[in-house]
Amino acid sequence: MASKSFVRSMVLLAAVVISVPAFAKPMAKNIPLNHDVHVGMTDVKAGEYRFLIDGNHLTIQNGKKVVAEAEGRWEERDKKSQYTEILSNAEGKVMELRFEGQKSAFVLAQ
Repeated sequence: MASKSFVRSMVLLAAVVISVPAFAKPMAKNIPLNHDVHVGMTDVKAGEYRFLIDGNHLTIQNGKKVVAEAEGRWEERDKKSQYTEILSNAEGKVMELRFEGQKSAFVLAQ
């Protein structure tokens, strides 16, 4: 009995170890902003920016200059996103980032 429990625990551990690197890998994507938005504590004007996500940290750059930073988390969705898009509320506050072909979205901390 103890050996079955041990084997199950090892299989579960292996599954977790395999899935974690997919989220741990930094992501960088150029995304155009069609309108001004609010990210973290910063207003970001419309334009082309580089979005870098490393773990739970988002950095937005214009060239080499950092224009905004915010914390967030990855959340799974029911289906893959068809587009790379930024979702914001009525006030222009960015709520989440979705990336084409991925089932997970980066949700910014409130």
